[in-house]
Amino acid sequence: MAAALIAEPSLLSFVLPSPGPRRSICSPGRKLRVHRKPSLLLVASPSLPPPCPFAAGTLDLEPDEESPGRSLSSRQDGKEGGRDRRRAVKIAWEKLVRWSRSWRSKAKSDVLEGTKKVVVLGGGSFGTAMAAHVASRKAEMEVAMLLRDGDVCRAINETHFNCKYFPEHKLPENIVATTSAKDALLGADYCFHAVPVQFSSSFLRGISQHVDQNLPFISLSKGLELNTLRTMSQIIPRELGNPRQPFIVLSGPSFAVELMRKMPTAMVVASKDKKLASAAQQLLASPNLRISSSSDITGVEIAGALKNVLAIAAGIVEGMNLGNNCMAALVAQGCSEIRWLATKMGAKPTTLTGLSGSGDIMLTCFVNLSRNRTVGLRLGSGEKLDDILSTMNQVAEGVSTAGAVIALAQKYNVKMPVLTAVARIIDNELTPKKAVLELMSLPQVTTETLVLCLAMMLI
Repeated sequence: MAAALIAEPSLLSFVLPSPGPRRSICSPGRKLRVHRKPSLLLVASPSLPPPCPFAAGTLDLEPDEESPGRSLSSRQDGKEGGRDRRRAVKIAWEKLVRWSRSWRSKAKSDVLEGTKKVVVLGGGSFGTAMAAHVASRKAEMEVAMLLRDGDVCRAINETHFNCKYFPEHKLPENIVATTSAKDALLGADYCFHAVPVQFSSSFLRGISQHVDQNLPFISLSKGLELNTLRTMSQIIPRELGNPRQPFIVLSGPSFAVELMRKMPTAMVVASKDKKLASAAQQLLASPNLRISSSSDITGVEIAGALKNVLAIAAGIVEGMNLGNNCMAALVAQGCSEIRWLATKMGAKPTTLTGLSGSGDIMLTCFVNLSRNRTVGLRLGSGEKLDDILSTMNQVAEGVSTAGAVIALAQKYNVKMPVLTAVARIIDNELTPKKAVLELMSLPQVTTETLVLCLAMMLI
């Protein structure tokens, strides 16, 4: 006897193919198997009782659990289900690829084709890596590097190596180094600013007479000016004497050495001018560098500055061998502190959870290539700050930024225990061990109480 079941919450009905003596399909000692027969007529019958938990189709006698028939059916069902899942994943991926290709074809423009010269201010590791990346985008384009060190300048022009930072990476031959600001800036279509923040004001004043008022500046520098608490978006227009100087900030999780090796990297360009941000995207985007755009200059700059201070804290934890639990707790707290300050300054929360926020924080705090993390690690191991800085050939922006961060937090009335502790350690007012004990002795409160307390502090 065959029967068909209506799969509704409270209705169960049967259709018998032919009249005849009835037997109970739930008689003792008989097992039931549930399967579907779409060809049978399904009719709702409100007079019947609710279905049993096993009802999902027609009811037939079920073979023993160990019978070959059931095992084969289960395997077939599993294989078919697996094929369906793989097919769904394949279709989803193909749609994504088609969308990506369509978007790239629409986004093509003549920005790269129309760019004849780019200038990079500064010859540090990231400035050199960015110069190499841009130069590799178009062989006919001139990339001028403005340097202070005459020896490095000659080495780049004669051997195509920056022996100070990348002695093993040959630079593209369309890179030209010079110590003349006039020669470097003459005829430039874009300018990359890679000078450390603390030296930027005096440097920009010295070259301002050679800067065209319409020359877009793309800032690679991360940090806050110690005495004025200014970001690069404030420093560049002011020191060039042009409030309308086109400005873009480029930031995100990116180590210079990996950019030189053409390893996959993703970054963010932020500008108030959407067309300018789009132009920077088209100039920089390549198969190994993905560029997103944003209008949130404040969020990108503040996250880029504060993550360096947090990286010093992470390095201290590593240097003191305090373990992974402590590291996770400290970085999580530091991320919250960065979010509190940045949003108070007008940043968008989505920026702080993206590439230039969480992405950059994770890279800088957890990877040994980070200069700021290295400073913290050596501080946690017991070394003196002066000894650490004297042996470094690159600037760790977090050291200078730490004091500025605390002053900025006071200005906006935001409490930042972790970043404040870093500033006090750098100023030699607190030892790393003492700082950890103080942080661990903070009041034991619930998350809700902490949020309420902080909200009251911000009123």
